[in-house]
Amino acid sequence: MPDNSIFQPQLTDDGSFTFFSEEIGEAFHSTQGAKQEAQLKFVEPCQLATKAQQPIVRILDVCYGLGYNSASALERIWAVNPRCRVELVALELNPAVPKAAIAYDLLRDWINPIPTLLAELATSGAVGTKYFQAEMLLGDARTTIRQLPLSDFLADGIFLDPFSPPRCPQLWTVEFIQQLANCCAQTGKIATYSCAAAVRTAMLAAGLQISETLQVGNRQPGTLASFSAADLEPLSVRSQEHLQTRAAIPYRDPQLSDTALIILHRRRLEQAASSLEPTSRWNKRWLKAPPGKD
Repeated sequence: MPDNSIFQPQLTDDGSFTFFSEEIGEAFHSTQGAKQEAQLKFVEPCQLATKAQQPIVRILDVCYGLGYNSASALERIWAVNPRCRVELVALELNPAVPKAAIAYDLLRDWINPIPTLLAELATSGAVGTKYFQAEMLLGDARTTIRQLPLSDFLADGIFLDPFSPPRCPQLWTVEFIQQLANCCAQTGKIATYSCAAAVRTAMLAAGLQISETLQVGNRQPGTLASFSAADLEPLSVRSQEHLQTRAAIPYRDPQLSDTALIILHRRRLEQAASSLEPTSRWNKRWLKAPPGKD
C-alpha cells in the first residue's frame, strides 16, 4: 500500500474517492463528485461519444493524476464502439499518484478491462493492446509535451486538469496553452474545469474559440475550446465582460521554465499597471461572485 501519510482516499459526494495534496493545499477533484467531474467536465464536453465512431480516437490527458478522466473516456468510447482504438498520452509529474490510485483500487467502479489497463499504465508507463495504446510521460508537462509534435500526435480530446491557476500557474500560461493547441487536431476539443478569465484569455491568444461547460453541483462551469466555434455555445454577456477586466490578464512563462512564484509575480505587476476595469467593479455590476479567480 502507498504511504498513508501522503495519500489517503477521501470520499466525495458521488461515492468516488479523491486524494488531497498537502503540498498544494487542494484536493485532486471536486468534493461534490470526483467521477462525476471527470464525466461532465472533460469526457462529455469533448464529445467522445461522437468521436467513437472513428476507427481511432486520440486523447491527451494533462495531469493524469488518479486516472479518472482517462478511465471515463475509455468507458464512454467503448460503450459506443468497442472496436474503437484509443491512443492515449498521459502527462504526469508525480508517478506516485496513479500508483496510489491503483493500490487503493480506486478505479474499481469503471468497467473491465479499464482498471487492468490503467494499472499497467501506472506501473509500467506504457500499454499496447489491439484497441488501446497508451504512454505516460513523467516529469514537468511543460517539457514532456514537446515530445508530441515530434510524433505527429494530434489529439481529438485534450483534458487540461492541473491544480488551480493560483496554485499551479505553470500549466495555465499563454505559452503552455499554445503547446496544447499545437497538439490538438483541427476538429479536436480542449476541456478544463477552470472558468478563470486568465485561462480563457490564454486560449483565445492560442487561436482557439471558447465556450462554457456544465456546472457540477454548485461549482462554476468549466471551459471548452476548439479551433472552430461552429458547435460551441457563445459565452454569456457576464463572462464576455469578465474578459475585459484585470482578471483576464493571463499568466505568462516565456521560456516555459519559470517557477510558480515568478509567474504569479509577473502577472501581479502586469495587473497593477493595467488600465483594464478592476474585477471588483465588474463583480459589483453583476451582484454575484466572479466565475473565476484573479
